[in-house]
Amino acid sequence: MRVGLMLSMPGDPTGARGLVQNAVEAEREGFASGWLPQVSTYDALTVLALAGTETERIELGTAVVPTYPRHPTVVAMQALTVQDVSGGRLALGIGLSHRFSIENSLGLDYSRPIPHMKDYLTVLNGLLAGEQVAYQGPEYRVNARTTVVGAKAPPVLVAALGPDMLRLCGRLADGTITWMGGVPYLRDVAVPTMSAAAAKAGKGSPRFVAMVPVLLTGDSATGRELVNTAFQMYGQIPSYRATLDRGGAANPADVAVVGSESEVRAGMKAFADAGVTDFVAAIPVNAGAAVQATRELLAGIAGEV
Repeated sequence: MRVGLMLSMPGDPTGARGLVQNAVEAEREGFASGWLPQVSTYDALTVLALAGTETERIELGTAVVPTYPRHPTVVAMQALTVQDVSGGRLALGIGLSHRFSIENSLGLDYSRPIPHMKDYLTVLNGLLAGEQVAYQGPEYRVNARTTVVGAKAPPVLVAALGPDMLRLCGRLADGTITWMGGVPYLRDVAVPTMSAAAAKAGKGSPRFVAMVPVLLTGDSATGRELVNTAFQMYGQIPSYRATLDRGGAANPADVAVVGSESEVRAGMKAFADAGVTDFVAAIPVNAGAAVQATRELLAGIAGEV
């Protein structure tokens, strides 16, 4: 299991140059990957293109770019551009976002998420492969081609949380990115469901990228409170609430890795044993000196791997 790091989380005031520096530091510390969310601030793919010129080894991932606001032709051009400048180190994470964001904020129709993602992936995969895509579906009608000379298609990872989306993306994507999904959810739902769909489609084993709150602390009870405070909103968003429920988790701390060094190591091993291929740590920024201590421990574990 590779160990990566979230380079930012919603609410982080770090500017674009600082985010690029975060990627540089994560590479220097030995992390296998660095990931940026796409929220209502800096554009993640643009920042990762900049980071690609300042780094040499680290994988650079989006977690995740919402699909509804961006036509697949646009995402294909952006992704292949990042591939070009980074030497092929992008992991393209995409997702539906949430009904309240897409309908209430953007005024777009969120009524058919499965058909939307099916059409989106079909078009996007063809464009990333450099094909002439002539596609007529219920959600997208596209006749286009995207060419960035020398740029290879990046892995496409979808934030597929429910069983139906996991099955769809097992057929059409290269893996999934989970958030608020603990070990029981991954072991019992995400990994077997997507793996079975991929095998049935004749595809290779999917990647399972688990974004997990992590905190090194000698006081687990206080650490859990810090995690719940930092990530409280995610326990209330319907899709994440459903994911917590599928794994029998009451709150964000129930899917986090919190405690001493031995407890952190044991918690991470449990994710690996559940089938996670990429463990991506989200360190709560409200934990004071424990933030740096946690990062140093994770960097050491990343180096061991």
